[in-house]
Amino acid sequence: MINQLLTWYGQHKRELPWRGTSDPYKIWVSEIILQQTQIKTGIKYYNKFITVFPNVKSLSLATEIEVLKIWEGLGYYKRALNMLHTAKAIVRDYNNVFPVEYNELIKLKGIGAYTAAAISSICYNEKRAVVDGNVYRVLSRFYNIKTPINTHIGQKKFQKIADKLIPDQNPGTYNQAIMDFGSTHCKKNNPKCNICPLKNNCKGFKLNNICNLPVKKFSKKLKTRHFNYFFITDDEYFIIEQRGINDIWSKLYQLPLIESEIPMNRKLVGQNSCFEQFNILEVQHDYNTIHILSHQKLIISFWQVKTNRLELITTGIRIKKIDMKKYPFPKPLQKYFDKAHLNY
Repeated sequence: MINQLLTWYGQHKRELPWRGTSDPYKIWVSEIILQQTQIKTGIKYYNKFITVFPNVKSLSLATEIEVLKIWEGLGYYKRALNMLHTAKAIVRDYNNVFPVEYNELIKLKGIGAYTAAAISSICYNEKRAVVDGNVYRVLSRFYNIKTPINTHIGQKKFQKIADKLIPDQNPGTYNQAIMDFGSTHCKKNNPKCNICPLKNNCKGFKLNNICNLPVKKFSKKLKTRHFNYFFITDDEYFIIEQRGINDIWSKLYQLPLIESEIPMNRKLVGQNSCFEQFNILEVQHDYNTIHILSHQKLIISFWQVKTNRLELITTGIRIKKIDMKKYPFPKPLQKYFDKAHLNY
């Protein structure tokens, strides 16, 4: 299996911006961005990120707003905040030099077993096996493993297999080979089994079980939440606020939000005590939308509130419409600004 994968990789490896480098900073950035992200989107964000923050020192000097603005639209925003925290730690605690060993890398915030294995093997040839979604798919099919990959038992089982397979020589190349193979050949849908170099020994192929692997334990039902956003404006300024760290869209900015058990109507909006500080001239419902996240379904209503007393607000941040591009917003709000012709 190992030699077949390496031969395949030599012929079919993808040309990616971070390939051919042993710079741990660039490998780290690419691996964090590619978590929960398709490769085409990941390349776009990687190039943008490296252009603005070409090394760990430059990232360590950035503000949260600057990092989140570059990350805007990519999702899982704690990844970006963790990267900023880790960059500062590397500059402060490691004299601006990336740790070399897996056991040091894994101590850093936001770097788990997979990322530490990728960096240490690709950059320093440490014999550490990566296990990501692509590797799960290849191994589960090759060995016809039916243990769910999203359980503790399954994760330990697959890591043990991966650790046995990884070669002493060029472990980083092998890790990239099996990940590329899973991404472009042993794909989730329409895998290229008929021309697969592993098919003669692939148990899943022989048992006609490829389409059922890997196995995932049934996930929980999506949690439904009702978000009511209010565009409170006096035509020149409007109000925004920053989200907290322990919820979706960590530290991003948003319009004033009221989360409710049920969708709000005009009467409920008018009765809400949040608006007592404003002299409300007009309340208008703009539109509703639904936004699906990995574990949540957001039913979102947008309201426009006209006032002539915006300078009296005691909460939130009052900004001019022309300054809104300075702040990172979640996707539903970006779409709202576009729809409202606010030139976001």
